[in-house]
Amino acid sequence: MSPDDAKTSPLSGNSPASRDIAFHMHPYTNPSMLADAGPHIMAKGSGVFVHDDTGKPFYEGMSGLWCTSLGFSEPELVKAAIDQFNQLPFYHSFAGKTVGPAIDLAEHLINIAPPAANGSSFSKAFFCSSGSEANDTAMKMVWYYQAARGKPEKRKIISRRRGYHGVTMAAASMTALAYAQNGFGLPLDFVKHTTTPDYYNEGHDGESEAEFTARCATELEELIIEEGPETVGALFAEPVMGAGGVIIPPAGYFAAIREVLERHDVLLVADEVICGFGRTGEMWGSQTMDVRPDMLTCAKALSSAYLPISAVLMSDRIYNTLAAQAEALGIFGHGYTYSAHPVCAAVALRAQQLMQERDIIGNVKRLAPRFAERVSRMDRFPFIGNTRSVGMIGAMEFSSDPDSKVKFDPAHKIAARAVAVIQEHGVILRALPGDIIGFCPPLVINGDELDDMFDRVEAALDDFTATAESLR
Repeated sequence: MSPDDAKTSPLSGNSPASRDIAFHMHPYTNPSMLADAGPHIMAKGSGVFVHDDTGKPFYEGMSGLWCTSLGFSEPELVKAAIDQFNQLPFYHSFAGKTVGPAIDLAEHLINIAPPAANGSSFSKAFFCSSGSEANDTAMKMVWYYQAARGKPEKRKIISRRRGYHGVTMAAASMTALAYAQNGFGLPLDFVKHTTTPDYYNEGHDGESEAEFTARCATELEELIIEEGPETVGALFAEPVMGAGGVIIPPAGYFAAIREVLERHDVLLVADEVICGFGRTGEMWGSQTMDVRPDMLTCAKALSSAYLPISAVLMSDRIYNTLAAQAEALGIFGHGYTYSAHPVCAAVALRAQQLMQERDIIGNVKRLAPRFAERVSRMDRFPFIGNTRSVGMIGAMEFSSDPDSKVKFDPAHKIAARAVAVIQEHGVILRALPGDIIGFCPPLVINGDELDDMFDRVEAALDDFTATAESLR
C-alpha cells in the first residue's frame, strides 16, 4: 500500500489546525515551530496503522509512545470499556471499597509477576493512572518502608543518566535527560545519578563488556559510599532504557548491580513502564534482563494505552513492612481519585487476557530474529554507527564517523531530520537524545507488515544519504 501524499493543513480561519494552535499547548513540542508548521492531526487508527485527517496512512513504528502494543481500534478493548461504562462507570478504592475489575486485574498481575529480590515473590498491586504517578508512588513507598524500619534518613534515590522515569516532580528528577529538567529547577536534590550501562558510548578503549559491567557496579558503589549508605533508599532502573536511546545493558549487569545494592541495604525498583508486557520477548523486561527487583512499576501496554492505568507491584517484605507502618499510623495515607478506576481496570484486564489468548509474546519471539536482522541492516548506511535490539524494541544511532564513533554536531538534529523523511515514506518513528531513532512497533505486527515497514525506512534513508553526507 502506497500512502497518498499528505495535504498541508491550513493555519488560518476556523480549521482544526488553527484552533489547535490557538488553544492547545502540546507536551514535548517547540511552540514557535508548531505555530509555523501547524500540528499533524491524526484521525483514526487500525491495527498497526494510524491515519491523519487527510486520510494518509502511516505505520506507527513507535506504538504511539511505546504503548499501543495490541494495535489500534481493537474491538475487544472497546467492548470491555463500553460494558464497564454501562455497569459502573466510576468508583474509588478508598476506605476499603473496590470494584470487580480491580480485584481481577490485581490477581492477574501478581500471578504473572516476575521473580522478586532475595527469592521473595510479588504479593500486592497498587493502582495509579500513569507511569509518572507509579514511579512517584514507588518513591513514596520507599520512604515509607525505610521510615518503618527506623531508617527515615534513607531517602536519597539513585537513577541512571539518560534514564526516563516520568515528568512529575519526583519522577522528572529521576529522568536524567536535559529536556525534562532544564528550566524546571530539577532535579530535586535528593536524587543522584549513576553510570548509564551503554557499552557502545561509555565503554573505555580496550575495555571488555565484562570489565565495563564491573566498572558500572563500582561507580554505583562509589556513589553510594560518597553519599552515605545510611542515606540511600533505592535505585530505580529500566531493564532496557527506552526514551534515553534504547540502551540494552551488557550480560550480567543487573547481577552485579544487585550485589552492590544488597551490600548497602538499598532497594531496587524496576521501571517496566516501557518493557513490561512482552516488549523484550518475555512478559517482563525483568525476566529478560534478570533484574529481580523489590518493587516494579508498569503502565503503557498494561491497557495497550487505551485508557490510563498503571501499577506498582511490591514484594512480600515491602508490603508487610508498609502494612505494619500503616497499622501503627492508622492509615496508609496515599492514593488517587482514579486508582483502580473500574473502566480502566476492565480494559487493562481484557488487554492482558488478549495477550494470553492470542499468544502475543509468542508472536514477539517468532518475529524477534527478523526484527533484529532488519534493525541490524541499518548499519549499511555510512551514517549509522550502531544498531541494537531485543524482542521488539530497537534503535539505530547516527555517527558522522562510525569507525571512531564521532557524533554529528547536535545542532544539525540529524535524527530528527531523518525521522521527517521516514514519515514522508509512511512510517512514524521518533528521534531520541543522542541522535538515535527508536523502533517499537505494535506487538501484533505480522511478518509482511514488519518487512514493509522496514523497507520504507531503508528507502527513506537512501533518500536521506545525500543530506547526511552534507552534514559530516
